[in-house]
Amino acid sequence: MMISTRGRYALRVMIDLAEHSQGSFIPLKDIAERQDISQKYLESIMTILSKKNLVQGVHGKGGGYSLIRDPKDYKIGEILLSTEGSLAPVACLECGVSTCDRAADCKTLPMWGKLNNIINQYLDHITLDDLIHNTIEERLKNKDWLK
Repeated sequence: MMISTRGRYALRVMIDLAEHSQGSFIPLKDIAERQDISQKYLESIMTILSKKNLVQGVHGKGGGYSLIRDPKDYKIGEILLSTEGSLAPVACLECGVSTCDRAADCKTLPMWGKLNNIINQYLDHITLDDLIHNTIEERLKNKDWLK
């Protein structure tokens, strides 16, 4: 599994919106300039985030984008899944269950399944607010699945 550029940029955009919106809509041009990302590329990312109901957009004068929820209510896993489709470490787990013809005999499948669960739990425990305020360590303290 490797998070795509689109996934990384989606996180940057969401952080930017959280830090700059103050209840108003932020023009895409402003986000693109601050994040040093092509406005055209950001448009494709914003389309995905809008369709997944992670952001809302308004056209015209005074328009732009804003978050729909409070930053503490966004899980990083949810944002990345919207752009990546899957966070599975191997192709045979991308649909959530193994679709491999060798699944019954595969000695590595349990390991990949456990890794997949750890990745998803990790990303589902971190919020957008945690990234903004650098509180990931505090959030993950005492999580048994990390030990």
